[in-house]
Amino acid sequence: MLKRLHLSLSTNMKHTHYLIISVFSVFLTACGGIKPVTGSSTADASLALKSIVASHNNASPNFNTLAGRMYVAYEDEKKSQGITVSLRMQKDEKIWIKASLLGVTIAKALITKNSVQYYETIGNTYFDGDFQLLSNWLGTDIDFKKAQAILLGQSVFDLNANAYSSTIVTNKYRLQPKNPLGDFYFSLLLNPDTFKVSQESVSQPSEKRQLEVQYGQYQLVENQLFPTNIEVNTDDDGKKTKIEVEYRKIDLNPSINFSFKIPNGYTPIEL
Repeated sequence: MLKRLHLSLSTNMKHTHYLIISVFSVFLTACGGIKPVTGSSTADASLALKSIVASHNNASPNFNTLAGRMYVAYEDEKKSQGITVSLRMQKDEKIWIKASLLGVTIAKALITKNSVQYYETIGNTYFDGDFQLLSNWLGTDIDFKKAQAILLGQSVFDLNANAYSSTIVTNKYRLQPKNPLGDFYFSLLLNPDTFKVSQESVSQPSEKRQLEVQYGQYQLVENQLFPTNIEVNTDDDGKKTKIEVEYRKIDLNPSINFSFKIPNGYTPIEL
């Protein structure tokens, strides 16, 4: 269980962007169920990279909709924040998020493949645009595909066996591109028992940005593998952020809606 961070919200806040960071950090985990996977497999040095990549891709959960609830703890150099977050997801299409405090909605977001919509009720502000806002706040480039991959414990980049090399590090398969992915440097550790991500890091030296995601134990939810907890650390030119998530409930393929409407009279957030 995560240590609950002290909640302190000022009613005079005009811009509460750390709320959306906490809200968005739900992307960075998914878990649930009551069957922890505790495999004791040993990484096989003779296993072909093609087989490692195929096993990782096959480990991706297959579902239509997902609904969950979690407690998110966010901390940077100036503040700490704990918040309850509800999640609804339609795979490959949309992610709906609601942050609540004492049963009162304080922020909502709807993320699709092409857009990000968000509003918060403390400062009465909203955003309706693309992923640039979240990328700026999180300190690393994020799009829908990467967010969903992290949510499912999958690689944020497509893995091509011909373009990657593999080694064994601490009994895990370490995959790295043979050449940098444009402006990005990427490293991935896969568990030998589940072939799910144990740790992945993405750095962008030209922008002095780095994202590191560490996964805890995986669990079975209706025979699908999901992480149980996540620790996310970002560094944006020396500005460090830490996010931890404790998942409390998850249901697969429920009948859900994704209703979202920005209230009248709210002020737009400008980049």
